[in-house]
Amino acid sequence: MYRAVLVSVLFLFTVFTAVAQVPVKDKKDSLNSLKDTTEKAKPMVLNAGKQVKIAVDTGKTKYVNQGKIAGRRAAISSMMLPGLGQIRNGVTVYRLAKVAGIYTGATFLTLSYIDNNKMYKVFLKELQYRKDNPGKTQNVDYARVPTDGMILAKDNARRNREVVTFSFVGLYLLNVVEAYIDARLKYFDVGDIAGIKLSPGLINTNDIYGFNQVTPGIKLSMSF
Repeated sequence: MYRAVLVSVLFLFTVFTAVAQVPVKDKKDSLNSLKDTTEKAKPMVLNAGKQVKIAVDTGKTKYVNQGKIAGRRAAISSMMLPGLGQIRNGVTVYRLAKVAGIYTGATFLTLSYIDNNKMYKVFLKELQYRKDNPGKTQNVDYARVPTDGMILAKDNARRNREVVTFSFVGLYLLNVVEAYIDARLKYFDVGDIAGIKLSPGLINTNDIYGFNQVTPGIKLSMSF
């Protein structure tokens, strides 16, 4: 009997010793292993062989300046075709009048350029003929005009032609700038901060013999 008890005690001691030798994993190692497994199992979104980054919406709204966008669009439109930016800002009588003014000014400038360029060539041709043929004139209309007067007329026509050219450039730039400013002011709102009011009124000009002389006028009121 003692032998059986001794054998049982030795068997239990052997079992406990074997269990104690089994390595116990650290908690941190288990978490890291679980994290690595999760990352490996996470699917990747591919687009044409490239990894696509997914943006997470943080809930913040981004401010969009509509006036700046509209101004840039109107300026580009007016660069491509004068007056197009004004039309894209909204069709109103005021904007249509501005477009008509742009093309009316361009028409007058074109006619002026053609006329001055024509006269410049006429005067230049007459001067060249007088230089090659001293004492003679080619055009009978300028027979009584001296050579100095022809030179002055030629320079005047050339100067007017150059002024018209610069006026073309100025009109084009004015068209672009006006379209940009109009588009920006379209989205500009001061609310109740400022206001202008026009109303008829009477102006006291003088006090003669107890009588007040008044003159009708217009009253301008500005509030800030």
